Amino acid sequence: MDLNLKDKVYIVTGGLKGIGRAIALQLAREGAIPVVLNRKNNVVEDFKAEMEKITDNYSLYFIDLNNTEEIEGIVKDVVEKYGKIDGVVNNAGKNDNLSLEETSWQEFEKSIHSNLTHYYELVHQAIPYIKAVKGSIVNISSKTAVTGQGKTSAYAAAKGAILGLTREWAAALAKDSVRINAIVVSESWTPLYKEWIKTFGDEEQQKARLKLITDKIPFENRMTEPEEIADTACFLLSERASHTTGQWVYVDGGYVHLDRALS
Repeated sequence: MDLNLKDKVYIVTGGLKGIGRAIALQLAREGAIPVVLNRKNNVVEDFKAEMEKITDNYSLYFIDLNNTEEIEGIVKDVVEKYGKIDGVVNNAGKNDNLSLEETSWQEFEKSIHSNLTHYYELVHQAIPYIKAVKGSIVNISSKTAVTGQGKTSAYAAAKGAILGLTREWAAALAKDSVRINAIVVSESWTPLYKEWIKTFGDEEQQKARLKLITDKIPFENRMTEPEEIADTACFLLSERASHTTGQWVYVDGGYVHLDRALS
């Protein structure tokens, strides 16, 4: 299926690693122009090499999204360079495991800012251009927003707010033919997830913990691949999803909704 994304410009936050990287690369394969916003890190050259096997028509902006005031200038630069913005993929974030009992309100607010505020500001700055082309937005959220997890109050609050904003923006922008959807991620094997698994001990302990998790994923008892999330994101951005808005789409192997007794 041709998604008709050729030469469309999409900003992707957190696009150097994990889910964001998979989305940026898949957009490029579909002929779109990915504009990646990310902190500078040790995978930059590797990312460039992989992207440039597909296309040289992409942009990379180095930004710590906690410095939210820098987003406005980047959006203006993107418009000056390409003449438009067709959509946004809000993806950057980190589960920082800040628990209710041990986290001050100051730490809570700092985490909320890190995981939520840039979602709002990027869309706030880009929306005039997205409205002009009747574009679309995909917000990446987490199952913690709907299931809870324990020991992650701030992250769960931010991801729940992202789901709320998805519905609010879909309602606010329906009259402008701008679509907004969210992908709810459960267990996906990303670099951040790999680092988290390491906290459970040696290699055997890590394998045991991972098996406990994958045994609870009904479909094939395996993690969701970032590329599977990327495929869904590209579809939701595209005109092929032309009457889909305000939805929370679960790409999770049935993790959230299917009965664990299946296993």
